[in-house]
Amino acid sequence: MKSARRKAREFAVQGLYQWQLTQDPPTLIEKNLAENQAFEKCDLTLFRAVLFGAISHADTLRSAMSPYLERDWDDVSPVERGVLLVAGFELVHMPETPFPVIINEAIELSKTFGGNEGHKFINGVLDKFVEQVRAAEAQNVRNQRGQRRG
Repeated sequence: MKSARRKAREFAVQGLYQWQLTQDPPTLIEKNLAENQAFEKCDLTLFRAVLFGAISHADTLRSAMSPYLERDWDDVSPVERGVLLVAGFELVHMPETPFPVIINEAIELSKTFGGNEGHKFINGVLDKFVEQVRAAEAQNVRNQRGQRRG
């Protein structure tokens, strides 16, 4: 069974997909998504924070992540862009969520909604992006992993 937070992220990706295609305001997107019965089981606070935040910060997030893409942002599928915007927003604006959780959730979202190899692309971009936006946390995780091996 999926957690309320996973469902919130799934609906946020769907909302960002709709936004990219229609440029509808996030309030209308939320209204449309709320018609789905499963919507009531999502973490509404997280959903709203991520959907509204990713839309309002989309240009900044796109610019920040573009150096880590192997192709132009516009050549990335709308689904993968949606996943990157969700994860990018959380990485930058929700430091209370550990970055490994955010990256893992993004990989799972990509497996759910994206193409066959999309999760590898998402993982690669976010692994590089996290070094920019959460360098200290990334270093701590690397140090902890190194201590476990040693």
